[in-house]
Amino acid sequence: MSRGHKQRQWVKPASAPNSEINVTPLVDVVLVLLIIFMVVTPLLEKDILVRVPETEVEENQPPPEPDDQQIVVQVDKAGAYSINTEQIPASDYVARLKRMLNAKKPDEKVVFFMADDAANYGKLVVALDGARAAGAKILGMATELPQNAVIQGTQTTPDGAPPAPPAPPTP
Repeated sequence: MSRGHKQRQWVKPASAPNSEINVTPLVDVVLVLLIIFMVVTPLLEKDILVRVPETEVEENQPPPEPDDQQIVVQVDKAGAYSINTEQIPASDYVARLKRMLNAKKPDEKVVFFMADDAANYGKLVVALDGARAAGAKILGMATELPQNAVIQGTQTTPDGAPPAPPAPPTP
C-alpha cells in the first residue's frame, strides 16, 4: 500500500451547450391534458341550446285534409305530448303515431317536433325515439330563425321584409 498516491480525476473539456430538447415532460403534460379533456367533454354535452319558436294560433283557419296533413308532435312545459294539437297520453304516443305513419307513403313518413321553451328536453328525446320506433323516416325540428338570418342567399330585415336591392356596380 502506498500512501501518497492520489487517484487521478479526469475533467471533461468544455464543450458546446446541449441543444437537444427533452420531450418527456412535454409528453407527460399532453397526456394529462388529453385525459382531462376526455373526462370533461361528456359533461359539457349535457345541455343543448335550442331556440323554440313562439306560436301564433289562428282559430279561423280550417284544418287541412287528413291525408295531406303533416304530423306535428308538440311537447309542452309539463312534458305532455300532443299530435297535431290533440293531447295524448305518453303510453299511447307510439301506437297512435304508428297508425298515422302507416297511412302514409314510405317517402312521406315525416314527423315535425315543436317544444316549449320551458319543456324538459329529456321528454323531447323520448318523443324523437318513439317517432323513430313508430316508423318515421325523417324527423324535423320546428325552430325560429334569428333576426337578420340569411335564407338561400336572401337576407331579411328585422321586420321580415327583404332588404333593398344592391346598387349596380360602377365601371
